[in-house]
Amino acid sequence: MFDWLRRGASTTAKSVASKEDDDLFGDDFQARLEYLAIVARRIYSGRMRAERRSKKTGSGIEFADHREYSPGDDFRYLDWSVYGRTGRLLLRLFEEEEDLSVYVLIDCSRSMQFGKPKKFDYARRIAAGLAYVALANLDRVSMASFADAVTGRLAPTRGKNRIFKVFEFLRNIEPEGRTGIADAMKTFVAQNKRRGVAILISDFYDPAGFEAGINTLRYHKFETYVIQVFDPVEVRPALHGDVQLVDNETGEAREITVTPRILERYAAAHASYRKQIEDFCAKKQVTYFSIETSTPFDDAILRILRRGGMLG
Repeated sequence: MFDWLRRGASTTAKSVASKEDDDLFGDDFQARLEYLAIVARRIYSGRMRAERRSKKTGSGIEFADHREYSPGDDFRYLDWSVYGRTGRLLLRLFEEEEDLSVYVLIDCSRSMQFGKPKKFDYARRIAAGLAYVALANLDRVSMASFADAVTGRLAPTRGKNRIFKVFEFLRNIEPEGRTGIADAMKTFVAQNKRRGVAILISDFYDPAGFEAGINTLRYHKFETYVIQVFDPVEVRPALHGDVQLVDNETGEAREITVTPRILERYAAAHASYRKQIEDFCAKKQVTYFSIETSTPFDDAILRILRRGGMLG
């Protein structure tokens, strides 16, 4: 039962680009994005971004350290107060802030087709919302779609008006292939040498497990956030009697007789799996969110921003 759950058993039709994709990012959606950006600014107003600063030193505004004066150094940076107290010529060093790089990684394997709304559509809305908040914050945003490999990339972009590039990228990806987070994340870190925030959005129905992919991001110094999306029906499916379950990533079929006890065991297995991901992330100091697709996307994003602080 547990292995079957991890493989994301469900039966769905192939997703196609249609008017439904346009509705995902329509006028109402865009208005709600602007509201989110305003609220995000209020959440983070007055907060320092020291955690985002690079280790570079130069002529920024935040004091970092002193070093001994050497011939040829700029006299403007001499600390005359220290000289007055100690007679030592010391230069003041300052930290420079760099643009924050935000990478949004979205699972587009076939298991993401399931649900009403589809997990894939919900994930695309979450991805677009977080991207817009980051763009409004003048951060650099890029995206990647993946199944068992990286299947699409959006080059780093900056500025609120670039959200339409994000919409275009998200509209043009479709769920296909099997989930393989570990291999996909290896490719991602090889393609992106500039470190930053990595937001991993998936249902995490990976038969090989989720641990290696998350660890790959951690080991390569990405500040990792994990967002697991799932449909309420996946927790307690409305099934009874003799049914055939088909894994929509492998085509494997299994006939079972669904009883109330089977449904209870299934629900317990699903909850246990989510708890396994949560516990792993807590142990590795990775921020984890478990979100049902019945949750309004803007409520979910506000929850992420308020708790995670990923873009502050």
